[in-house]
Amino acid sequence: MGRIELKHFPASKLPDELRGAFVEGDFVNITVEVDATKPMSREDLLKMLRPDIPREKEVSLEESVKRIRELRDEWDD
Repeated sequence: MGRIELKHFPASKLPDELRGAFVEGDFVNITVEVDATKPMSREDLLKMLRPDIPREKEVSLEESVKRIRELRDEWDD
């Protein structure tokens, strides 16, 4: 795994998006590491964000529209 450490690096040499947090004359310590994590799949992300919600089977667009119309029509009565 790659890692670079720079001590007492002039903040004025940082990229613009990082330089804004420092004032002229500041020095910084920088550590850069390779991010070895792989991107999450959609399913893994959903499980992580909503672990307690059971996953239902996917619903077609037509079925979704039908359900929404039924709910909406309940309010028209």
